[in-house]
Amino acid sequence: MPEFPYSRLRRWPDVEAENLQAHDATDRLLVDRAVALAAERKIDGAQIAVIGDEYGAITLALTDAGFPGIRVHQDLATGRRALARNAEELGVEGFVSHELDGGLLADARLVLLQLPKALAELEEIADAVARCAAPDAVLVAGGRVKHMTLAQNEVIGRSFAVVQPQRAERKSRLIVASEPREAPERPPFPVTAMHDGLTIVAHGGAFAGPRLDIGTRVLLEVLGLGGDAGSSSPRAENGTAPRGPVAADGGSRTVLDLGCGTGALAVSYARAHSDARVIATDRSAAAVASARATVEANGVADRVEVTHDDAASEVADASVDVVLLNPPFHLGTSVHTGAATRLFEASARVLRPGGELFTVFNSSLGYRAELGRLVGPTEQLHRTPKFTVTRSIRRP
Repeated sequence: MPEFPYSRLRRWPDVEAENLQAHDATDRLLVDRAVALAAERKIDGAQIAVIGDEYGAITLALTDAGFPGIRVHQDLATGRRALARNAEELGVEGFVSHELDGGLLADARLVLLQLPKALAELEEIADAVARCAAPDAVLVAGGRVKHMTLAQNEVIGRSFAVVQPQRAERKSRLIVASEPREAPERPPFPVTAMHDGLTIVAHGGAFAGPRLDIGTRVLLEVLGLGGDAGSSSPRAENGTAPRGPVAADGGSRTVLDLGCGTGALAVSYARAHSDARVIATDRSAAAVASARATVEANGVADRVEVTHDDAASEVADASVDVVLLNPPFHLGTSVHTGAATRLFEASARVLRPGGELFTVFNSSLGYRAELGRLVGPTEQLHRTPKFTVTRSIRRP
């Protein structure tokens, strides 16, 4: 059997660069172990579930190797689109995409997992496997050694009686877990927390969990939506306070929370501006599920729409009056500013001329010049040693 052409895989529509690949050694280890276990335990493709397959390397390699019917869950919209594009390019078909639910895991006897960064996400996944998969299910989780910790073994051990770390190969390591424990009556996620009257609901894979991360808190205060900003709002460099933008036709504003996470910005804006139509979008399925639950918990479901999308690709050009943005500066485990650049470009596309982009970012990143180039005139509204908030006006 010829080797699967991993080198032909692409990350598109995710950021592509020389130091960013669409597969790694962990993908190969997981595929090799899956083939061996499937032969040993007489497992067919319909009994295999794959979680966290970033760009399709695991799913497509196994399907190509003669395991049709594999079920796959990818958290990121970019990963789902990359999988579909790579499958089409290579002529591979016969897998089925799912959310992280019973449809993904029912009767699965082998579950393959690219280890997530967050322990909370790992806990939610391990619980779901133990709760929904077959009684004799085996979970094989893998990651790069430099990103793995003993805490991951402990988290998996809450859901599986036997957890066996394997010897490292090619700077990657597998963890093989078997004998699922009886799941507790209630799943560990989502979780809920209150913040000054704002209810945040979070699944394990949502950034910052049920906490209100510092960057979001700073942006809320600058916009007068949280903390004590109402009594001491930060001012722009020219001494003016942030103004409240209005729609081009003088009607209700359309506001986009781009990369919404758990939905704190979207919900806070909707609660403060009853005349606004708010769209909250994120490329993470865990974030979208969290944001929808947060919207419901705060009673603004009639005015906030939450979508799973990549860089607002489903939002029409020049259709938005305000964009709220707290961009990431990581791509997976790599520090890379390309993710923020894509969101700046998306903001410029969806904003109407004269529309406003409010951005919060780590002060050390110095995004102001890039915002000015991609969006329009940009002023600093607030700065601390940790965070900077800017306002950019979309040029005509």
